[in-house]
Amino acid sequence: MLKKNQQFQAILDYKNSGNLGNFAILKSDVFGAEVNPEIASKLQTVIGYYPPINLEQLNQYPPCSFGREYAEHMQTNHLQPLNISSGLDDVAKRNVFALRYVVTHDIFHVLLGFDTTYAGEIGVLAFAAAQNYSNSLKISLWLAKFLYPILAPQQVREIFANLKKGKELGKTADFLLAYRFEEHWLEPIDELRKNLGIPVALTKQQT
Repeated sequence: MLKKNQQFQAILDYKNSGNLGNFAILKSDVFGAEVNPEIASKLQTVIGYYPPINLEQLNQYPPCSFGREYAEHMQTNHLQPLNISSGLDDVAKRNVFALRYVVTHDIFHVLLGFDTTYAGEIGVLAFAAAQNYSNSLKISLWLAKFLYPILAPQQVREIFANLKKGKELGKTADFLLAYRFEEHWLEPIDELRKNLGIPVALTKQQT
C-alpha cells in the first residue's frame, strides 16, 4: 500500500510541477497500461528511447518538413512535447508501450491529420486500437464512442467520420509505435507519410 501511495503522490507531484511527460508516463504505468503480448517484440528497438524534443529548433526546419509541421501543430494548440526525464528511466525501459504512446501521441495527430478536438482525439484513438497496441485502448475507444458525442454534440458527425477514418488508417499504415520519428524531423511530411503507408489524401481534412 505504501508503494502505491508513493506512486500516486509522485503522479500528483509531476502534474503540479508542469512536467506533463513524466506525469503521463507514470500515470499510464501505475494504472496498468500494457502492450498486447503478441506485438511486444516489435517494440524492442525503442526500449528506453526518448530523446528530448525541442520545439524552437524544429520551428527552424524547412516548411512542410515533418519537424516544422509538428512544431506548428504544438504551438498553434498551445501544447508542449511530453518529454520524459532521466529520473523515470526505469519506467521507460520497463513499460515501453506507456513510453512510446505518451511520446508519440501528438506526433500521431500530425501525421494522421487529426486535430485536438474530441473528433480528432477519437480518430487517433481509433487508429491506435486498430493497430492493436493494447486492449486498454480498445476499451477506451468503446467508451469514447458513447461519451464523446455527449460531451461534444456539435461534433457528432465529425466524431463518427474520424472513428471510421482512424480505423482505416490503422489497418493501412505500418506499425507506427516502434518507429523512431525523432530521427526524421527533416523529412518532408508527405514523403514520411508515404513511407509509413499513410495515404496522404486521408490526412488533408484536418491538420
